[in-house]
Amino acid sequence: MNSLKSLQDRIDAFLVSYLSKQPVSKLQQAMNYSLLAGGKRIRPILVYLTGQMFGCPLANLDEPAAAIESIHTYSLIHDDLPAMDNDDLRRGKPTCHIKFDEAQAILAGDALQALAFTLLAESQLIDAQSKISMIAELAQASGLNGMCLGQSLDLQAEHQSVTLEHLQKIHCYKTGALIKCAIRLGAYASGNGAKPYYEHLDHYAEAIGLAFQIQDDILDIIGEQAIMGKPQGSDVAHEKSTFPALIGLQKAQQMTQQLYQQAIDSIKQIPYNSKPLQDLASFIINRNS
Repeated sequence: MNSLKSLQDRIDAFLVSYLSKQPVSKLQQAMNYSLLAGGKRIRPILVYLTGQMFGCPLANLDEPAAAIESIHTYSLIHDDLPAMDNDDLRRGKPTCHIKFDEAQAILAGDALQALAFTLLAESQLIDAQSKISMIAELAQASGLNGMCLGQSLDLQAEHQSVTLEHLQKIHCYKTGALIKCAIRLGAYASGNGAKPYYEHLDHYAEAIGLAFQIQDDILDIIGEQAIMGKPQGSDVAHEKSTFPALIGLQKAQQMTQQLYQQAIDSIKQIPYNSKPLQDLASFIINRNS
C-alpha cells in the first residue's frame, strides 16, 4: 500500500497535468488557484485506499479521485463566499473570491462541479456500468440529498440552538456524504470483489465522516491558525452550531474516540488488508489542521 504522502503527491500530479491541458483564462486560473492550493486530500486518498484494498490498479482510480476533489474544492470556494461563511483565508492563502473576485469564484466553483462529472464520463479505464454508478453516486452525494443540503441546514442553524441529533444530521450531509461517496467510488472501481462489503464500508465512512467534522469543530477552538491555514474561531464568530458548543470540548473529544473505534470495528470485518484505512481513521481524529 502507498503512504498518504505518496497518494497526495499522485492526486496533485494528476490534477496539475489535467488542468495544464485546458485553455488559459481567468476562470481556469481561479480553478487552478483553489484546486492546487494543497490540502489534506482526504477524499481522493479514500478513493485510492478503498480501491487498493480490493486490488484495483491506481491508474483506474485517478479520475474518480480527481472528481471528488473537484467537488470538494468547489464546495470550499462557495462556502467561503460572503453570502455563506465570508472567510478571507483558506489553506493558508486568500480565498478565491479575495484573490480574484466574487463572480469569478462563483464561476470557478460551478466549473469545478462540471469538471468532476467530465472526469468520470471521459475515463478510459472505467467500464460503462461503473461510470454510471459513480456519476449517480457523486451527484447524489453532492446535491439536494447530500452536501448542499448539509450546507443549507448548517446556515439555517447559525444563531440557533439545535439538538445533538440535528447537529449530527447536518454533518451527515455536509461532510459525511462526500466521504461516504469517496469510499463508494473506490469500491465501484474495484468491481464485484467489493460488493459484499458495501455495508461495512458505509459504516466505516459514516463514523469517520462525523469524526472528521467534530475534529474540525475542536480545532476551531484549540487549533493554531498558522497550522490550520484558516482563521481560528470562525465558527464562534459566526455563532455556528458546533459539537464543542453543544456538548463541551471534552465530550466532543470523547465522541471522536468512540467514532474512531466504530470505524475500526466496521472495517476489520472485511477480509482484506484494511490497515491503511485504519491508519487514515487515526490520522483524521489526531490531525492538527
